[in-house]
Amino acid sequence: MTPQSNPEFAAFIGIDWADAKHDICLQAAGSSKREFAVLSHRPDAIDEWAAALRQRFGGQAVAVCLEIARGPLVYALQKHDFFVLFPVNPATLAKYRQAFQPSHAKGDPADAQIALEILLCHRDKLKPLQPQSAGIRTLERLVEERREFVDEQTRITNRLTSSLKEYFPLANEWFEEKASVLFCDFLGNWPTLKKLQGARRTTLLKFFRQHHSNHSELIEERLAALQRATPITSDVAIITPKQLLVEGLVDQLRVTLKAITRFDAEIAAVATTLPDYALFRALPAAGPNLAPRLLVAFGEQRERYASAADLQMFVGIAPVTESSGKQHWVHWRLQCPTFVRQTFVEWAALTIPRSFWAGAYYRQQRAKGCTSDRGSGLGLQVDSHPLPLLADTYPLR
Repeated sequence: MTPQSNPEFAAFIGIDWADAKHDICLQAAGSSKREFAVLSHRPDAIDEWAAALRQRFGGQAVAVCLEIARGPLVYALQKHDFFVLFPVNPATLAKYRQAFQPSHAKGDPADAQIALEILLCHRDKLKPLQPQSAGIRTLERLVEERREFVDEQTRITNRLTSSLKEYFPLANEWFEEKASVLFCDFLGNWPTLKKLQGARRTTLLKFFRQHHSNHSELIEERLAALQRATPITSDVAIITPKQLLVEGLVDQLRVTLKAITRFDAEIAAVATTLPDYALFRALPAAGPNLAPRLLVAFGEQRERYASAADLQMFVGIAPVTESSGKQHWVHWRLQCPTFVRQTFVEWAALTIPRSFWAGAYYRQQRAKGCTSDRGSGLGLQVDSHPLPLLADTYPLR
């Protein structure tokens, strides 16, 4: 797909997409007639439909409005260079429908027609989809998918911690870091206190040595605690099911940790090929995980943002100010790309001890009585003043 700054469109199309089929409403330029159709969600069907439109309109640009910016349908349409896609926020389409249909009646053909009307009447407020380079788009999906595995890792370790509390609390006490090969191997060898107490001292010392755990004082404390340990329960009705659950969770955790490691390697390989990666890697506390995410957040098309404030509002770290009559209030921004916002929240938290100005700003806001919850104490949104971003120091190029 080749976006155009101000193209003359031969036709306008609104699409209501679904998993199995897509409802379409088309209006040719210079005509008031609207044509409705249903398109099967099959690559061959989409390609045949696109080929027919190319022949009908002589390859001229066709504007398409749909409520997604990514997904199978978008990827299928992007193969055809005469389509110019205008993604619209689903909430915008829903509010538009509600404004003219207070009954909340909804139908796929009607939604396709609403998308077409938004495109025809409010195209000046829509921005055509302009894909970035393959490298930055690859990195974007990599960091997002990696985060899914990290969330899964957290879910598994939380379940492990909860299960061990019920029958083997000593394992929780020994290992603060649960998302590790050391923890998995430990539970793989000794999933119960009884099995652990049956292990020889030399076996345990060899285990810790093989896993590069060489803190002799800590190991001796663990072994002493093992000798004193008493089971929280001896009920086999509790121990047996929980042991099987823990062993299953450990298997899941191993797979998840391997997946994260593979993602880390691929992210590092892709990120280092991108021109601006060194800039973001040099930021305080960015590191190998946050630097690629920050690069993705800013992207390559920085002309989209006229100022740092524009970027802050888009990613959701700028507060929203509302007023009505004598009332005036500021609140957390709700509509935003949450993963991108979380990138800035996590980065801001890590910069406090590593950046002089970030630490000073944080202490200033805490002195005013601001709390640390929901990122406000991190300097992200306090007293309606968002945290200065990289764009305030470096131009958005």
